[in-house]
Amino acid sequence: MGTANETVDDLAQAAKAVVRTHARLFMAQGVIMTVLGVAAVIWPHVSTLAVDVYVGWLLLVGGLLSLAIMLFAPNVAGIFWSLLTGSVLVFAGLLLVLYPVQGVASLTLGLMVLFICEGIFQIVGSLAYRKWFPGSWGWMLASGIADFVLAYVIISGWPGTAGWALGLIVGANLISSGVATMIVANAARRAFAG
Repeated sequence: MGTANETVDDLAQAAKAVVRTHARLFMAQGVIMTVLGVAAVIWPHVSTLAVDVYVGWLLLVGGLLSLAIMLFAPNVAGIFWSLLTGSVLVFAGLLLVLYPVQGVASLTLGLMVLFICEGIFQIVGSLAYRKWFPGSWGWMLASGIADFVLAYVIISGWPGTAGWALGLIVGANLISSGVATMIVANAARRAFAG
């Protein structure tokens, strides 16, 4: 029987092999994500509507699948909750797809609430665990404060921020994720060259 260290080493070797084999695909993915992120930041109103429609379709398809799966359920113990959940998802998805401008305000308010909750969680967590993580608790604290700042920006400019906040935040996320993916792909390509 292997030890936990052997399992972790096996997983690390497998991950290295995947990155080495597909470094060019990872690089292409990073470039595409970065370009899409820059476009989203340049045109935040358009990308905000795109995010709204995308989330609407996710909810709609998820709700329809939930209702379809319910038809094949072996028992009916949870049929009421499955029917209710699937119906709510379909309804919310349809609203976001058919009325994207109005949906943007709802999604932006949801994002603001998420930032506030996440900020509280990160600040409390960073302070509670600073003794165990002396070198890194400050980063979590800074992240929690940044969440509060983002929520404040959305609140202070409301309702005007609803038109661009989602697109700008998704764009920034795509840029940071794309750059990180390109850095990993480039490092893997250099490390395994030869």
